Amino acid sequence: MALLEAQDITVRFGGLVAVDAVSARFGAGELVGIIGPNGAGKTTFFNAISGVQPVTSGRLQVAGRELTGRGPHRFAAHGLARTFQTPRVFADMSVLSNVEFGLKFAGKRPRKYWLWGEEEGVAWVLRDAPRILQLIGLSAQADVPAGSITPSQQRLLEIGMALATRPRLLLLDEVAAGLTEAELEDMARLIRRLRDELDLTVIWIEHAVTTLLRHVERVLVLHQGKLIADGTPREVVRNPEVIEAYLGDEMAEASL
Repeated sequence: MALLEAQDITVRFGGLVAVDAVSARFGAGELVGIIGPNGAGKTTFFNAISGVQPVTSGRLQVAGRELTGRGPHRFAAHGLARTFQTPRVFADMSVLSNVEFGLKFAGKRPRKYWLWGEEEGVAWVLRDAPRILQLIGLSAQADVPAGSITPSQQRLLEIGMALATRPRLLLLDEVAAGLTEAELEDMARLIRRLRDELDLTVIWIEHAVTTLLRHVERVLVLHQGKLIADGTPREVVRNPEVIEAYLGDEMAEASL
């Protein structure tokens, strides 16, 4: 069973069709990238599959539960967490408090023995805020206001806040935007490690196509709201329709 299934998702804004009958299935433990030229509908599709953007037509299921038309809190309750293109952190609160907010939002899992013992089904590293900060490399910034850390650190913090909700499915929207080459590679390695160590399904939108293709196992390509390719990175970079959509530029760089 797919952890997330999108069937013929269409999103219209007036006369504009931003997402045009896109279907995709995402299984447990997959690391999937979504790429496409500017205006391809990537973020709108992301917003649709996380409940942020109501769909015009189509169906959405998370872990077999029908969630079409439900709000983002219902998607979160079924194990979906996401980041945004512009990091959304509480600037006046400390880095630690931001992650603690995520833990409170998630609520408590049932404990092993009614009123005591560890929470069931929660990875050791996600059980408290200091462990999450250690996982994402922000322990040294724990007491610093979130608004005063660097933009790249704010992106890490937003991932930490998402992880604090104990998701099974993590959606990352342009987490590499504005990063240096070294920071970009570090971010990609962290994303793979989170998938591997926490057994997450990760769906990652990125403009840094070359880096994304080196790290994901499967790629979806959107163009003018339509899904034009779904395959391994090696298959996708050789797809004539993808090469044409990108005018060959990024695909030429991404020689796998």
